[in-house]
Amino acid sequence: MITFDVEVIEMEKRVFITTFEEDSKSYQAFSELKQKHAKKDVHIEQMAVVMNNEEEKIQIKDFMDMTGPDRTSRGSIIGLLIGVLAGPLGMLLGWVSGTVIGAARDAREVKDALSVFEQTLSMISPGKTGLIIIADAESRNAIRTYIQDELEGRLLQLDLDLVMQEIERARETERELQKEARKRMFEKKD
Repeated sequence: MITFDVEVIEMEKRVFITTFEEDSKSYQAFSELKQKHAKKDVHIEQMAVVMNNEEEKIQIKDFMDMTGPDRTSRGSIIGLLIGVLAGPLGMLLGWVSGTVIGAARDAREVKDALSVFEQTLSMISPGKTGLIIIADAESRNAIRTYIQDELEGRLLQLDLDLVMQEIERARETERELQKEARKRMFEKKD
């Protein structure tokens, strides 16, 4: 009997961040990409229409998780990304001057963790609506063609593993800053 060692290869995943001149195209792309996923033209795991509202920062307006029964953004990768952007660390780094950031114990680590977040915010600028998609790398050409050629949108592609690493670094930094803030808040003054 001949046996073969079969190595299971996990498909590389990509995060696509898209914007359009007209905000309505984000909703159009969301709807049409759901249809393309149903037809198996693309393999999408999660997708969200997000709005960068100047008062409330980034909000999820519509969300779809194609991987299981839980169809909410809570706990999803996109939800985690938006949570960092809209949470305390995002507020600290997005709305407060660099002098406060410089006061943090490890300001360099805070600034280094921003690349994915800064890229996301540069794509979905204040007042704009965009679309965030998590899909298999094999779908990238179909998604690129659809977003850029058919809808004339802007598209940024990021490696999902990199995004997850930066989300975890940001969350760890946020926990450390919260711990330091509590310590300083309750520190006895001489």
